[in-house]
Amino acid sequence: MTTLEQTLTQYDRAFEQCARLFEAKTSDYGTAWRILRPSSLTDQLFIKANRIRTLQETGEALVDEGIDSEFIGIVNYSLLALIQCNLAPNQPMELDPKEAIAMYRKAFEETRALMIRKNHDYGEAWR
Repeated sequence: MTTLEQTLTQYDRAFEQCARLFEAKTSDYGTAWRILRPSSLTDQLFIKANRIRTLQETGEALVDEGIDSEFIGIVNYSLLALIQCNLAPNQPMELDPKEAIAMYRKAFEETRALMIRKNHDYGEAWR
C-alpha cells in the first residue's frame, strides 16, 4: 500500500465516524445548526481546539469525553461552515435531512480532493 493509499484509508475511516455522528444528530435534531452564523461556527472550532490543547497539556479531563470526540466535532463544524457559506441567504433554515446529508458528503468530497492535491504538492509533510 502506498503512503497516499494509507492516508486515504485513514482519512476515509475517520470521516465515516464523523458522518455517522452527523447523520444521527440530523435524524434527532434536523438541521438546527442552520441557525449558526459563520462566526458562531468559528467559535465552536476554537472551543474544540482549546479543549484539545487543555487535555493534552494537563492530561486530565473532568468531562467524560476524550480528544477523539473533539476532533470529530472540529471536522463536523468545519463541514457545516463550508455548507453554510455556500448556501444562499434565502435558503430555508430547515433542510430536508437527505439534502443536508448530501451537502455534508459533498463538502467532505471537496475537502478530500483538496487534501489529495496538497499531499501531492507538500509530499505529506504533515505525517
